[in-house]
Amino acid sequence: MSGRLVGVGVGPGDPELLTVKGLRVLREADEVFVPVADTGEVGRAEATVREYLDDGWIRRLHFALSDDTEARERNWTNAAREVSEHLKSGKMCAFATIGDPNVYSTFTYLARAVQKIEPDVEVETVPGITALQDLASRSNTVLLEGDERLALLPFTAGKEPLREALAGFETVVCYKGGSRLGEVLRIAEESGRLEGAVYGARLGIEGEEVVPGQEMVGREGTYLSTVIFTDRSSELG
Repeated sequence: MSGRLVGVGVGPGDPELLTVKGLRVLREADEVFVPVADTGEVGRAEATVREYLDDGWIRRLHFALSDDTEARERNWTNAAREVSEHLKSGKMCAFATIGDPNVYSTFTYLARAVQKIEPDVEVETVPGITALQDLASRSNTVLLEGDERLALLPFTAGKEPLREALAGFETVVCYKGGSRLGEVLRIAEESGRLEGAVYGARLGIEGEEVVPGQEMVGREGTYLSTVIFTDRSSELG
C-alpha cells in the first residue's frame, strides 16, 4: 500500500504567511520532511515549520548543492529513497518548501524521484504565498491591472530572455541567483525599466531588506532575492 506525498508551500519566510490549510496538512501528516543544504544550517522552510511543530516531528532531508548533474540526481534519489520507506507503509508524508511547491520548488524534483521508486504514490500540493506576492505587499507595489501581463524569470535566464521580457511585459519579476543581480539591473537600466524597480531579500525574517532597485546597483544580492520591475512607482519609489 503506497501512501500520499504532499508538497506544502510555507511562504517566503514569515511564519504568519503559512496558510491555514498548509498548517493543517503539516499537523495531520505522519511524517514532515524539510530540505537541508549540505551546510546543515536551518533553512527558511524548516524555520517556518518549527514555529508550529516540535522538532521531534520534523525529518531533515539533505540536498547537497552541486553543479554536477549526476551528483544532483544522486542527491534526489537518496532523498526519495528515505521518503519512500515511509510511503510504503501507507503513511502520509508532507514536504515543506518555501514559496509555492509548483514554482521553482525542490518539491518538483523530489516528487519525480519518489514516483520512480513508488509509481502508485498519490502526489498532492498545497499552494503557498510566493516571494513576489510578499515583496509587492511589503513595498506597496501593484503587480498588475486590467489587461497587463507578468513575466517571471530566474536571474540566470540570460540577457536576451530578460530584454525580451522587459520589452514585452508590463511587470517582470526575477527570482533566484542574486549573484547575477548586477547584470540584471544593467539590462533593466538599458531598457529604461530600472526606475520604479524594487528589490527584496530575507522577507519576513531577520535581516529583511526591501529597497528601490536603484539602491542595489553595484551590490550583490542574496541567492533567494526578488526584484520586481513595473512601469508604475511603488511607495518606496
